[in-house]
Amino acid sequence: MDKTITTALLIVVSMVMALMLFNVAYPAVIEGGDAIASMANRADQRMKSQIVIIHAAGELDSSGWWQDTNGNGDFDVFVWVKNVGAARIIGLERMDVFFGAEGNFTRIPHQSTAGGSYPYWTAQVENEADWNPTATLKITIHYQLALSSGRYFTKVIIPSGVSSDYYLGM
Repeated sequence: MDKTITTALLIVVSMVMALMLFNVAYPAVIEGGDAIASMANRADQRMKSQIVIIHAAGELDSSGWWQDTNGNGDFDVFVWVKNVGAARIIGLERMDVFFGAEGNFTRIPHQSTAGGSYPYWTAQVENEADWNPTATLKITIHYQLALSSGRYFTKVIIPSGVSSDYYLGM
């Protein structure tokens, strides 16, 4: 009779321990699976998002004089960026735009966060309503005064972290 009671108690304790182990391990497994799925989704989005800067130019003519080509009174630098990925790119105002003389560039804020100070940038999609694959984005970097001629560096980083850079001479 002692062996039966001992065996029954060991079975009950084993069942309680198995239930406790399941209650501890199951949420950890689910949470780990969610983290892996989230990371895979981010990696998939990053692979689908690709950009290339196809051209950049400033409002200087061949002799180095400022030509206000768009008539807005600002000195502008234009950067055309093509979406060569497989996904639409959203959140354009959250992009990072770096621009400046070679070796002396800085992050340029978007117009919405510049607080009215120069320089700042604006953007518009040129051949679509949204920045879909194969569409081109025209970024305009606005300066209050004309920049000097020389070699300049620009880099555009979209919210997913994908970037493209370009050197231009003015």
